[in-house]
Amino acid sequence: MKKIKLLIAILITASTFSQIKLPRLISDNMILQRDTKVNIWGWASPKEKVELDFNHKTYKTTTSEDGKWTIVLPSQKAGGPYEMTLKASNTIVLKNILFGDVWLCSGQSNMELPMDRLKDKYKDVIAKSENTNIRQFLVPDQYYFKNENSDFSSGEWIAATPTSVLQFTGVGYFFASEIYEKYKIPIGLINSALGGSPAESWINEEGIKKFPQYYQEYLKFKDGTLEKQIEDGDKQVSNNWYQLVNSTDIGLKNKWSEPELEDSDWKTMNIPGYWAETELGNVNGVVWFRKEFTISKVNATTARLVLGRIVDADSVYVNGHFVGTTSYMYPPRIYNFDANILKEGKNEIAIRVINNTGRGGFVTDKPYELTFGNETIDLKGSWKYKLGAQMLPLPGQTFVRWKPVGLYNAMIAPLKNYPIKGVLWYQGESSTRIPSEYFSLMETLINNWRAEFHQEKLPFLLVQLTNFMDPKPEPGESNWAALRQQQLNTLQLPNTGLAVTIDLGEWNDIHPLNKYDVGKRLSLQARKLVYGEKNLVASGPLFKSIEQKENKLILSFTDTGSGLMAKDNTTLKGFAIAGTDGKFVWANAVIEGDKVIVSSDAVTNPVKVRYAWADNPDNANFYNKENLPASPFEASLKD
Repeated sequence: MKKIKLLIAILITASTFSQIKLPRLISDNMILQRDTKVNIWGWASPKEKVELDFNHKTYKTTTSEDGKWTIVLPSQKAGGPYEMTLKASNTIVLKNILFGDVWLCSGQSNMELPMDRLKDKYKDVIAKSENTNIRQFLVPDQYYFKNENSDFSSGEWIAATPTSVLQFTGVGYFFASEIYEKYKIPIGLINSALGGSPAESWINEEGIKKFPQYYQEYLKFKDGTLEKQIEDGDKQVSNNWYQLVNSTDIGLKNKWSEPELEDSDWKTMNIPGYWAETELGNVNGVVWFRKEFTISKVNATTARLVLGRIVDADSVYVNGHFVGTTSYMYPPRIYNFDANILKEGKNEIAIRVINNTGRGGFVTDKPYELTFGNETIDLKGSWKYKLGAQMLPLPGQTFVRWKPVGLYNAMIAPLKNYPIKGVLWYQGESSTRIPSEYFSLMETLINNWRAEFHQEKLPFLLVQLTNFMDPKPEPGESNWAALRQQQLNTLQLPNTGLAVTIDLGEWNDIHPLNKYDVGKRLSLQARKLVYGEKNLVASGPLFKSIEQKENKLILSFTDTGSGLMAKDNTTLKGFAIAGTDGKFVWANAVIEGDKVIVSSDAVTNPVKVRYAWADNPDNANFYNKENLPASPFEASLKD
C-alpha cells in the first residue's frame, strides 16, 4: 500500500513539474516592449519541449536541466490586441496583449503614491480615465536578502478605468497620459516603488560592494536570522506599547466620544496646531479633542469631514458615531459618512489622537471642515482637549525592508528579462541624511540596472526633490539642497534626464498632491531624450558655467528656451554668494540675455554662488519663458 501511495505521489509530482509555469509579468493584458526583441520565459520539466504560437508563427525550445526556458520573439510594431498560445503537456492562452512602451516606475513614496490619494484634486481626470491602452502592473511590496527572486508573489496587468486607476501610481499615470496623448502608443507602467526606501536598497549585491558600510550591513541580513529577530522584537515592542496605551486611556474607559459628555473642565487650544505649544507640553500618548457646532438644517444624505493631517493616528466620532480612522501621519484625513448622523441644533465632533513620538497634533495650513449639501462648516479655531493617557515614546523601529539589496532582490530582479523603454525614478527624501554619497549611489544603481536589464543605454528620468519644510529668511545649509545638487549631477551620466519640481511642493507635506505637473515634466524629458523631439524645451535653466568680473559673478545656463525670466515679472531672487570665507549672503541678481549677473555690496571678491539653496526656497523665481523652473545649484570658481 505504501509503495502504491509513493508511486502516485511521484506521478503527481512529475505531472505538476511538466506543466508550463509563467512569471506573473507574462500574463493576460500585458504590454510588451515594441521595436525590440522580447523574451517570453518560464518553467517546466527538465528537457521539456515548449512551443509558442504568436502572430501566425510558431517558436520552439527545450527546457534546460533546471526546467527553465526562454523564447525570444522578434521585434514587433506598436499595436494589438494579440493572443499568444504556449504548449507543453498543458496549454496556456494569453489574451489581450499589446505592444507599446513599458516604463518602470520606481523609488519611494512619492512614486508609489496612488491616484486614490489624489482623487479629490483630480476628480475629473479620474472620471475620464477609461483607456485600455494605459495599463499598470503593480509589484507587491516585498524584500528578500538571501538571493534574487525569480518571480513576484502576486501582480497582474490592469487597464485604466475610473475604478482601477485609483491603484495606479499618480506620477506614472500622468506621465503615461501625456505620452499616450502625444504618440497614441500603448503605455505599460510597472509600479515597483516602496515608501521610505533609500537608494541602497535598490542596488544588487555586486553593486553594493562599492559601499563597504552598506555591504557589511547587507551581509548581516543575508541569511534571514537577524531579520526575523529584529522584526519579531519590533512587533512585540509595538504591540506592547499600543496595548498599554489602550488599556490606560481613561478617555476610552469613560467614553469621551459621547456627545453628552460633561467637558466643562477641559482645556482649549486652537486647531490646527500642536499640543506641545499648550500647557500640556510635549507629551506622547493619547489626547482627546472635542468641538461643538450648530446646524440649522440638515439638507443632504451624505456628509464629508476633512481634517487635514493628524500626527500620528486618529479615530473620529460625530455625535457619538464612529466615522473613520487613520493609523499613521501622512494620509489626508477625509471621512465620508451618513448625514443622518447630523442633527438640527447642537452637534459634537470627538477625535482621539494617538501620538507615539515627537510632537502630536494637527498639521497647519491644511483644510479642516465639514461639508454636507451646500453647507460648509469651518472647523478651525478653538477646540477642547484633555489627556487620555501619557506614555513614554515608542522606541524607534529598525526598518529591515529598507536595508541594502533587499528591494532589488524582491522587486527589481524578477523584471530583468522584461525589456522596457526606460525608468522613471522618484526617490531621495530618505537619502538626505547623507547627501554627499547620493551621486555615487545613483551612478552605481543606474549602471547596475542597465547591465542587469541588458540595455546599455536604458534611459533614466529622475525627479528632483520638491520644496519642503519651513522657509528660512537667510541663506544657510540644507541637506535637501545638497541632495538636489547630487541629483543635478546625475545629468553627467548618459541618457539621463531630470524633472525639476522645486515649485511643486508643500511646506507641510512630504507628499505634495500636485502629481500632474511632476508627470508632465517627466514626459517632457522623455519626449526629448527618448522620443527624439530635439527642439523641444524640456527643462528649465540648468547651470553651465561661472566666471568672475570685478566684484560680480557671471553665470551661464543651458536650457534657456526662448529666454530667461523672473516669474511674474518680479525681481530675480533666490541667489546667494560668498567670498573665500564661505559665508553666503543674499545677492542682487539681474538677467542679461542668456546670463545672470550676481553681486552684493557685502562681498567684494565673490567666489561661490548658490541658487534656491534651502529645504524650501520660497523665493525661487528663476524660470525660462516656457515656464519651467531652474534647477537649484551650487557653483564656485575653479582654483
